[in-house]
Amino acid sequence: MIKRIFSDMDGTLLTSQGQVSSETAKAVRRSNIPFTLVSARAPMEMKETMDQLGLIGPQVAFNGGLIFSYEKGKIRPLHTAIIPKQTAHHLLSLIRQEFPKLSLSYYDLNHWYCDKIDAGIRYEHELTKQTPHFIQNQKTFLAACENIFKLMLITFDEEEMLAVEKRLRTLSLEEITIQRSGRYYLEITSKKAKKSKGIAYIFKKERLKKEETIAFGDGHNDLPMFDMVGYPIVMENALNEVKEKAYKITKSNDEDGVRYALKHYVKPLQQITKSRKERFLKKGASLLLPFIS
Repeated sequence: MIKRIFSDMDGTLLTSQGQVSSETAKAVRRSNIPFTLVSARAPMEMKETMDQLGLIGPQVAFNGGLIFSYEKGKIRPLHTAIIPKQTAHHLLSLIRQEFPKLSLSYYDLNHWYCDKIDAGIRYEHELTKQTPHFIQNQKTFLAACENIFKLMLITFDEEEMLAVEKRLRTLSLEEITIQRSGRYYLEITSKKAKKSKGIAYIFKKERLKKEETIAFGDGHNDLPMFDMVGYPIVMENALNEVKEKAYKITKSNDEDGVRYALKHYVKPLQQITKSRKERFLKKGASLLLPFIS
């Protein structure tokens, strides 16, 4: 019996326009299986989808840097892993100095901050419908980095993306994780921020077994999540190395891939486990007949 579904958002549950389709939302609600979002997004960027899907209980943000729930309209942190302030300041200063054209922003628990409105910021705004807090003074922007969960770098130039990633990895900072999240994004979080950490928290709380869980995803940052669950389902739009981890490959995020998988892969799994249980109970009853007749 499948008791919990975990799902990435961008490139998976959401379309290329950053929305969950009405058909997919209906399918999630009708599945009657508890559903947890596990995303690189901030909580403020997840709330609309949570409401559409009717989700309650723990959700996972910032690639596992934050496990939270919404209570009375406010974010209630259950687990946090932030980037050390000194490290965040060092990274922001270096990136601004060596890659001045790169779109650079960061997040704390409740806000998104930037020091210039560029193509990357406008692109993210279109996807998430969030408006950043604009800090006009660059010195203030670089210094005002308290309780930072994520640094977000956006570029539409693949050469620049590879160059900045290579440069950051030469720093050998053990307290952070650097990973691509989509074609145009490079995200920096705490080393302790992993999607698997968020899933482990829920596993422990609900006493879940691996074979009772499913995960949907499309990116490299989903691989730790796939290792945790019994049935990893990968989107058609994922890279080949991610697809190698799949139990099943579903349709793309723009073709309602999650809805398709719920019908064609998850529902049969539920029916198999249900029939096995019924056979087991029937067999048990027949064994008892000689003693109760």
